Amino acid sequence: MAKGNNLDLAPSKRERFGVGQFILAVVLLAFTLFCAMPVVLVFVAAFTDEKYITQHGFSFLPRAFSMVGFNSVLRYGSQLAQSYLVTIFITVFGTFLGLLVMSMYAYSISRKEFALSKFLSIYLLIPMLFNGGMLAGYIIFTGYYHLKDSLWLLILPMCVTTMNVIILRTYIVNSIPGELMEAAKIDGAGEYRTFFQITLPLLKPSLAAVGFMMATAYWNDWQNALLYITTDSKKPLQLLLINIQKSIEFLLNNSNVPASARAAMGGTIPQYSATMATVVVVIAPIMVVYPFFQKYFIKGLTVGSVKG
Repeated sequence: MAKGNNLDLAPSKRERFGVGQFILAVVLLAFTLFCAMPVVLVFVAAFTDEKYITQHGFSFLPRAFSMVGFNSVLRYGSQLAQSYLVTIFITVFGTFLGLLVMSMYAYSISRKEFALSKFLSIYLLIPMLFNGGMLAGYIIFTGYYHLKDSLWLLILPMCVTTMNVIILRTYIVNSIPGELMEAAKIDGAGEYRTFFQITLPLLKPSLAAVGFMMATAYWNDWQNALLYITTDSKKPLQLLLINIQKSIEFLLNNSNVPASARAAMGGTIPQYSATMATVVVVIAPIMVVYPFFQKYFIKGLTVGSVKG
């Protein structure tokens, strides 16, 4: 009877499990739509006529299509392309340099036999507790390092962060067997060979996760460029788009704007559609790249936090 009862109960358990999975899928789908709606609205508004937005507000199904907002951004042409190249260079080179330095740092403090591991661990935590401030950083970078108007100032301040080093160090300790490194040492491999040929290849999931966060931070950074960059050819994308937005605000708030300037904008200064167009120009590349790094992003953040 007991066996028969268990067999009778088994289908109902599977059915309840199926219902639970269905409810979870519905909740996750609703949450996904809730998060995606603002992004969709940005894309739609970027292609909506400015007069329609002014009269009817933002809508997911506008009746008036227009490229005026995008034209106001694309009007900068060569400068926009140059800023894209600067941003891409900063993002790629800064991410590569940061991952190399931080992975070597994480490897060093993960080695218990390394004499300076404790000192370097404490030294790593100091920036989380103390910060000299923006003014002190500006004086040091420009007055002592003489890096004013240099692309290095868009790369070096964000190259190494404490949290990213901790993530990499945790991944090394929890997910890469210490016996593997000991075996390499017995075979005569030095620390550099152990790191580059054994540890670094096994760090790929964590490197991809940290690299994506670094690339996003580099891509979205504008404050350092606003403080230190003065040459147009060195301005990154974010700073250029801020300048475009300020130009539009100036045209809107200045009653003495010549008619020729308004005519160049198509007769209407696209405040809202141009703002949304600038957002699209910024987030579109990240949205294209993210799906390729998603699996590494999740794996790198989860595997390193669980003891293997």
